[in-house]
Amino acid sequence: MALADRSLARRTLLTTTAALTGAALLGGTAHAAETRQAAWPAQFPLPDGFQPEGITIGSRPYAYFGSLANGDIYRASLATGRGKIVAKGAGRPTVGLKIGRHDRLFLAGGDSGEIRTVDARSGETEQVYATGGTFVNDVILTPGAAWFTDSFKPVLYRLAKGAVTTVPLTGDWQQGPDFTANGIERTPDGRALLVANDFANGGGLMRVDPRTGAARAVDLGAAKLPNGDGLLLLGRILYAVQQRQNAIDVFRLNDAGTRGTAITRLTDPRFRIPTTVAAWGRRLYLPNARFDVEPTPTTDYDAVAVRQV
Repeated sequence: MALADRSLARRTLLTTTAALTGAALLGGTAHAAETRQAAWPAQFPLPDGFQPEGITIGSRPYAYFGSLANGDIYRASLATGRGKIVAKGAGRPTVGLKIGRHDRLFLAGGDSGEIRTVDARSGETEQVYATGGTFVNDVILTPGAAWFTDSFKPVLYRLAKGAVTTVPLTGDWQQGPDFTANGIERTPDGRALLVANDFANGGGLMRVDPRTGAARAVDLGAAKLPNGDGLLLLGRILYAVQQRQNAIDVFRLNDAGTRGTAITRLTDPRFRIPTTVAAWGRRLYLPNARFDVEPTPTTDYDAVAVRQV
């Protein structure tokens, strides 16, 4: 074998060995992480009387929950289930919430009509924005903006560069006489928004052009979302929480988000009217809002985890 050939063979052997070793290490790491998470609690308590509704999980294994009772923010470790109040709501409710860069929380203020931003590390409220809305419900973060739904008005609120803009919903949007807009997400291609409409055509999804507010009904076949609440998109898989059904309906979307195929429905005996959903690893985490009972200061609440599809 020539020197050049021996050199090439050696480089090939080293490259192949490195690749196999790297693959083994990655596989081992992934397996270890999955095994470790399997030992984490699949159900853990939230404070009595808390009245949870929203949940968000960022880049670390901590879940943040918002309180309908007083707007407090509770942070729980997914590894242990233990947690504490990290921000006070001053009596104003927190419905949907998302955590963004620099641990900034974006909070939907429900019937206060407010949008709030909170530093999750210090617990301090950074900004409060009045929308003039009736029930600011849920939020999704996109590059450069945070988008909020209003359940009683056919509008979205766009928070960008420290200012709130109201975007009227038109096109196929139908505003019901009661609770209508709920959860919000992005389409798989990131070009539009998906909004749960609990009224139009018996309940479903609307694809909204963020530039114009023009809405188009998403083709979900025969599937309906009469109690569609929190939405979570992972790749092209959309998880839609149906709170009163104690279920999560799962769809596979096309890239544009104009069509969805029903895959399955996830249910669990631990569901007690879950409202919203967030993911960590192979698990989905949901707070049980217990809307079927009269809330009291001693009413017990919890969060549960189920496996992703």
